[in-house]
Amino acid sequence: MDIKNKSAGFEYFIEDKYDAGMILTGTEVKALRDGSASFNDSYCLLDKGALYIKGLHISPYKFGSYANHNPLRERKLLLNKKELLKIAQKIKEKGFTIIPLRIYFNENGYAKIQIGLGKGKKVHDKRDAIKQRESDREIKRYLK
Repeated sequence: MDIKNKSAGFEYFIEDKYDAGMILTGTEVKALRDGSASFNDSYCLLDKGALYIKGLHISPYKFGSYANHNPLRERKLLLNKKELLKIAQKIKEKGFTIIPLRIYFNENGYAKIQIGLGKGKKVHDKRDAIKQRESDREIKRYLK
């Protein structure tokens, strides 16, 4: 199961990508396996040497009991210290931000999140991306 942040590639130029683990509860993992998560308004935050994701909405597990999780809770991301230091240095530069790109399960069954360091696109860059996408569609249509 792959859950992708579709607007990330449209809104940002992604420069570096990192795979991080997440600290989750049991019902969150089950809800992710069902594919019920949303990246709307989610962002990553570096706080006291630790990386957190805020605003990631993981819907409550439909078969959960009273111990179901809070859908918008802040979740800690797990990265190596070297990777955290690289990210911290890049964030200090102007215009860089940490964007969650996708959530997936690796071959061992652990939930992972792919994050990217990106710079925001300007309006004209977004227009160029739309033009490119439309021209690619037309080319594919003619080739069929």
